Amino acid sequence: MQNFNELKIDNKLKNVIKYANFVTPTPIQVKSIPVALTGKDILGTAQTGTGKTLAFTIPLINKLILDKNAMGLIVCPTRELASQVMNTVTNLTSRDIKIGNALLIGGESMQRQLRQLNKRARIIVGTPGRINDHLKRRSLNLSKVNYLVLDETDRMLDMGFTPQIELILKFIPKNHQTMLFSATLPNNILKISEKYLNSPERISVGSLSTPIEKIKQETYQITQDKKYEELINQLHERKGSVLVFVKTKHGADKMVKKLKFDDYSAEAIHGNLRQSKRDRVIRGFRNGKNRILVATDVASRGLDIPLIQHVINYDLPQVPEDYIHRVGRTGRAGKEGSALTFLTNHDRYMWREIQKLINPNFKLEENFKKTSGKNFNKRNRSFKNNSSKTNNRFNKRKKFKSDKTDSRDVKFYKKKKFKFEKNKPDSSNQNENRFDKNKNFKFKKKKFKNRKRPKKFSFKKFKRN
Repeated sequence: MQNFNELKIDNKLKNVIKYANFVTPTPIQVKSIPVALTGKDILGTAQTGTGKTLAFTIPLINKLILDKNAMGLIVCPTRELASQVMNTVTNLTSRDIKIGNALLIGGESMQRQLRQLNKRARIIVGTPGRINDHLKRRSLNLSKVNYLVLDETDRMLDMGFTPQIELILKFIPKNHQTMLFSATLPNNILKISEKYLNSPERISVGSLSTPIEKIKQETYQITQDKKYEELINQLHERKGSVLVFVKTKHGADKMVKKLKFDDYSAEAIHGNLRQSKRDRVIRGFRNGKNRILVATDVASRGLDIPLIQHVINYDLPQVPEDYIHRVGRTGRAGKEGSALTFLTNHDRYMWREIQKLINPNFKLEENFKKTSGKNFNKRNRSFKNNSSKTNNRFNKRKKFKSDKTDSRDVKFYKKKKFKFEKNKPDSSNQNENRFDKNKNFKFKKKKFKNRKRPKKFSFKKFKRN
């Protein structure tokens, strides 16, 4: 399949695809769309930015055109990804194809979503939490859903959505087509596919553990206190939009304040923002209003912005797989991109895990070994070796310290001893001294009482002549 006109789909849908400027299909679209049109379940894996969204929306809309009573449900892990999937759906249903849709995500008005559902929405796009909220309120009926899409399933499982996904599947009829798409394929996804997919067609495009080849990846070894200075240097040297990944929400807000103080146009995106604020930030970044976007891992998936030319990993991710998704934010749709990662001594273990994921036969760079592993290895050697040699070394070290004392230290200790003996005598000696003093005093008293003197005794006044 070289273009979308070769697909066996409705002519209205072909015209809409042509009007939306989708000309050449990507490899995942070439392999998955014809299989999905036959009604088979699909377990699809492909790298981030390869066009998975269009791979499941075209068969979905074609099925809803042919069957007027059918419904489709698309479940996404994040609000941003759900919003972008809905944008693709609205682009494909905006002209002659009139199919109602509803976007069910957190952070938006529940009343607005209820109005969309009341207009006989046949395409539902949402996140697991908000979909379950509507199911509890009985405002969402999934009894007619015969087309289910689980997008970025590995991310949903990492975020702990497994119970909520299983609850959603209880409201869907057993006879339905399921398309499960993911960028990686861990064991928990294979278990879900065995449980809920009916003899799925396995479709894989490219490597699951390596970013796109057109992305130039670089590392920069640095200390923690010099990170921000180097970030400013990189922003000054690089041209175009930059996506900076940090570890925490507080860190993202703090960095934006610093960048704005240094006259850089930057905004932050993380989980604590309201949906309206998040949409406004992404819109400003997409339109070029803000050149820099500081984000946590909430933006590592789902941000389909062709303007992102550079990705800077200011902090390493907490999960190795998120590195691939972070880097995949650049180099979208066949374009070139670059990714820079800051590495400190504390990042040594996580960077090794990332290297293992990308290349099982990896070799750490020699410079990184020298800088980060030197002191660590010495400590391990001296601690682990229990031989006589190490004990001798330890004893020698002790003797060396005790023998070679500085003359100043000797004086100091002498002074200390002298003060101690003078000012702070032992308690036993102190008591003895006290006892002796009392003894002498009493003895004197006795002497004074027994002294012989005349009974009539008086002092004669001294008279001057």
